[in-house]
Amino acid sequence: MSALICGSIAYDTVMVFPGRFREHILADRIHMLNVSFLVPSMRRNFGGCAGNIAYNLLLLGEKGAPMATVGHDFEPYRRWMKGSGVSLDFVRELDDAFTAQAFITTDLDDNQITAFHPGAMSQSHLNAVPTSAGISLGVVAPDGREGMVAHAAQFAAAGIPWLFDPGQGLPMFDGAELLDFIGKATWVAVNDYEGQMLQERTGLGPDEIARKVKAYIVTRGAAGSVIHADGRQYEIPTVPPDAIKDPTGCGDAYRAGLIYGLMNALDWETTGRVASLLGSIKIAHAGTQNHRFDMNEFRQRFRAAYGREL
Repeated sequence: MSALICGSIAYDTVMVFPGRFREHILADRIHMLNVSFLVPSMRRNFGGCAGNIAYNLLLLGEKGAPMATVGHDFEPYRRWMKGSGVSLDFVRELDDAFTAQAFITTDLDDNQITAFHPGAMSQSHLNAVPTSAGISLGVVAPDGREGMVAHAAQFAAAGIPWLFDPGQGLPMFDGAELLDFIGKATWVAVNDYEGQMLQERTGLGPDEIARKVKAYIVTRGAAGSVIHADGRQYEIPTVPPDAIKDPTGCGDAYRAGLIYGLMNALDWETTGRVASLLGSIKIAHAGTQNHRFDMNEFRQRFRAAYGREL
């Protein structure tokens, strides 16, 4: 089986503010916000939802290819992907644009303020789902607006089951458009904030969304996650991490765990726990693609965390 992950490939410039945003933002002055944060540490990482998910899926031993548009500054990321073993088959380089860039500031409470330049990602609709490439599962993650719409329609028309993971791209769509995505999707995954926005814009509650797809997954950070499926709610616990260094990319790691479970026909309780463990491993490392493990180690950690075999 092979997964096609449609979404962004981006450079992440991550800055850590050694304080708390809430202590510097005055609630009664939001309408005239003008704040500056001193960030003594900064690093540039290889990121983007498609790149992160594909990288994590590879660590789990599964085939997952990102499909994305990148810019003329892509070469360092290209070398990283080739060295890591991530497929470049469906990555298109555009000479007249920058690769997407995220500038992320994180505080001590793991809150984030992000500025994002889409660059080449805005042309993601130039790529089409390769229906003859043996793709068994698809993902529509945050990407260019036209690309997300086109790829959702292409997966649906080809009869390829796919996960709708709107992420930071969710605000681009109104209620009718989101209902159309849900109607075409096989599964939907959001974090709790995105879930509230999705529910407000569509007018649907969690159970109503779940009835339209095979599963509706909502992650809740340190509070774990919940999977609405089969008329049930599966409460998935978190795994205490070895350290808390960087939350950036934890959601993508979790989604790679979901895809692993779906590709291997695991039950939802096991799938959710694989996803949760992968997020826990990721948060203990700075950057979105700097963690490493093999499947023997992952199975040992799964056994230690949950008291059963994977």
